[in-house]
Amino acid sequence: MSSSSGDEGDLDLYAILGVDKSASPNDIRKAYRKLALIHHPDKVPEDQRPEAEAKFKTIQQAYEILSDEEKREMYDVHGMAAFDPSKGGGHGGHGANMDDIFAAMFGMGGMGGMGGMPRRPKRSPDEEQPYKVALEELYKGKTVKFAAEKQVVCRQCKGSGAKENVKPNKCERCKGRGLVEAYQSIGPNMARQVVIPCDHCSGSGMFYKEKDRCKKCKGKRTCKETKALELYIPPGSMEGDRIVLEGEADQLPDQAPGDLIFHLVEEPHDVFTRIGHDLSADLKVTLIEALAGFSRVVVKHLDGRGIHINHPRGKVLRPGDVLKVPGEGMPVKKSDMKGDLYLVVKIEFPEDGWLQDDSQYDALAKLLPPPAKPIEAEEIDDVEYETGADIQQMGAHQGDPRYGNDWEDDDDEEDAGPQCATQ
Repeated sequence: MSSSSGDEGDLDLYAILGVDKSASPNDIRKAYRKLALIHHPDKVPEDQRPEAEAKFKTIQQAYEILSDEEKREMYDVHGMAAFDPSKGGGHGGHGANMDDIFAAMFGMGGMGGMGGMPRRPKRSPDEEQPYKVALEELYKGKTVKFAAEKQVVCRQCKGSGAKENVKPNKCERCKGRGLVEAYQSIGPNMARQVVIPCDHCSGSGMFYKEKDRCKKCKGKRTCKETKALELYIPPGSMEGDRIVLEGEADQLPDQAPGDLIFHLVEEPHDVFTRIGHDLSADLKVTLIEALAGFSRVVVKHLDGRGIHINHPRGKVLRPGDVLKVPGEGMPVKKSDMKGDLYLVVKIEFPEDGWLQDDSQYDALAKLLPPPAKPIEAEEIDDVEYETGADIQQMGAHQGDPRYGNDWEDDDDEEDAGPQCATQ
């Protein structure tokens, strides 16, 4: 891994990318892309390029570590020392610190055992999955009861995998440790050494002949079981919130069960848009309402209530005006507070030809303010025009870099990993 100038031990990789320690992989990727746009050496003047190159390499280094789950976990526990060979870190590093690093990565009790083989994890892995939820359910809260199929330690053999009073044989493949070393491909012609449960003995370290195996679990030590669980989503919960059911992940023998974790995914809503605790919605009014006021229900809220507004005559509403209704946004979790509701004015104009004759146009002209003064010019051209044009097509296919922000659009495509800095 490339090193940046200065003392790497003092580097705060989260601060470099401008994200919190709790940032999701998607947050980290977005932050990296944004900084790459600003500090890419090809995007700065020549005299600023050396400084931009150094900054860009530092950003790349932060992204390379924080975007890799294992490296990030090592960094969170040991900082940059985890990648410093002189301190027992880095590729091929040895020393006491590596015991702690393996413990942090695998939940293992250091490098004890024969041949430096780590001991078994003390806790089974957590299970994480997304859970889609409607905005109405996030507003009101929700309790979900469901049946989960999970692996549990076999009650008949109590996780031994064998019949009662059967003497076990030490597994020849893992030498009784329950774990074996294997190689995992990480790219073309590249592999890394990993530690995995022995598939010969199912990680128990003991092997039984088929006739001696437990009849219920067939020697696998665990059985499938369906359990009724309950998921509570508090009012005001947000996209990305984690709902943790402690100890409800699959059970493994000799280990405490991990957690079942749901990540909330907010589904798009037809009426409301949410940012934080605030909501926004379109306020559709007719032309006469925009000019002469109105008193009516303008939107049906997420809990079914109608939101009524009195807009007085004399206060003209214009397209894009925003009305704020305090306290009608989303609930704030664990409090009685709510965010605000923002209503964005959209004026519905009449259809073409809605007036029948010239006398009606003349009457309307007398009611409305007069037109602006004519623009004076020495030469005047009478031109033809087209209706329904798309402003997004302005400058299309003409080579102007201001059209469409091409460089940013390219960067928003599927992330292909850190970019290469100019050498």
